Amino acid sequence: KMGFLRSARSLIQTVGRAARNLHGKAIMYAADVTDAMRSAIDETERRREKQTAYNKEHGITPKGVEKAVRDIIEGVMERSPRGMRRLNQTAKELAETKAKYGDLGPRELGKTLKQLEKQMHEHARNLEFEEAARLRDEIHVLKQDHFIVS
Repeated sequence: KMGFLRSARSLIQTVGRAARNLHGKAIMYAADVTDAMRSAIDETERRREKQTAYNKEHGITPKGVEKAVRDIIEGVMERSPRGMRRLNQTAKELAETKAKYGDLGPRELGKTLKQLEKQMHEHARNLEFEEAARLRDEIHVLKQDHFIVS
């Protein structure tokens, strides 16, 4: 039965999304090949032929994107001239963190950082990303205030 998710347009979009992956595949299950499926398959073949001809003409060999795996909670950060900062961190939170750890010596600071990092990773493992991000920001402020390069 064809609904909006099984329309030719939707199938073309889905197959196109899979095609962005170097080894991507779209598998369509049905008792019979519908008109929408036939249309999507035909359109995919047409696009594939066009892309292959373009690649051959310009000497392009398709290859996958290579990106480094990043920390799972890094997505809530931004770059600013003053360093890394959580998007919704307030000046009050920043001042509280500085006041909380202001008088730590080098030894106590090291222990505190290790403890906070352990807690942060534990929260991330438990999928408590907001709390993990809060601790990450606290660690960053501590390192920044004590001129620690990470």
